Amino acid sequence: MVVYDPNLDPDPTEWLALDEGDRIALVVEYHRVSGISVPNLQLHAAFHATVETQIAMGEELPVQRTLRRLVREGLERHDAIHAIGSALAETMHEMLKVEEREGEDPNPTYFAALDHLTAKRWRRHAR
Repeated sequence: MVVYDPNLDPDPTEWLALDEGDRIALVVEYHRVSGISVPNLQLHAAFHATVETQIAMGEELPVQRTLRRLVREGLERHDAIHAIGSALAETMHEMLKVEEREGEDPNPTYFAALDHLTAKRWRRHAR
């Protein structure tokens, strides 16, 4: 894989064959070439790469299904990745700020957030 475009599905086999650093570098390059400015490009790219990896894992996780649903609801694929990334970031933030959750599996919380995520809610949140 030489080029990444968040509006196109990367080939799952090719994506998963890359190491995490290469995935992040592809996402960074896309945003730089596209002139998309974000406050912390490396962090933004890390979340993009994580979501893409979860999508590439297929039915093993509910992320691919969530992406497809959000696109059907009218989000562009890139925005759907951002919406899913925001659910991931919120879950991680909650896990980090509450000591009692140390060692707790964050996946049920994350997957529940994905179930409740809609294009309408994302558009309201993204404004």
